[in-house]
Amino acid sequence: MFTSATLSLAALERFVNTDPDLEPDELVAIAVDIDPNVIVETVAVADLPADWRTFPPPPALALLGERWLRTATSVVLSVPSAVILNERNFILDPAHADFDRLTIHPSEPFSFDPRMWTRRG
Repeated sequence: MFTSATLSLAALERFVNTDPDLEPDELVAIAVDIDPNVIVETVAVADLPADWRTFPPPPALALLGERWLRTATSVVLSVPSAVILNERNFILDPAHADFDRLTIHPSEPFSFDPRMWTRRG
């Protein structure tokens, strides 16, 4: 599960990674609280390949995530956002034993401001 530290970052991540023609009519936002005693593994920018912000992303990033999943060292992996450099995204492992220590809130309707999909000339 891919999440972001804030709803605004999650929206930007979705915006830059989705074709507007494929965007569903109804979106939802789901908040997740992480128990303060849960281990959150953090990936620093310095630990990433030099081209980590390129598109498409380098295969090394997928390998990093796969390695984290295989080792099961934590339920949460904190990674830098390629969209907003100083913000964080979180990858959650639903198969991890500590997953039940995360509080998943009910979904709430979400929509983008329609101006985000128009070009200004």
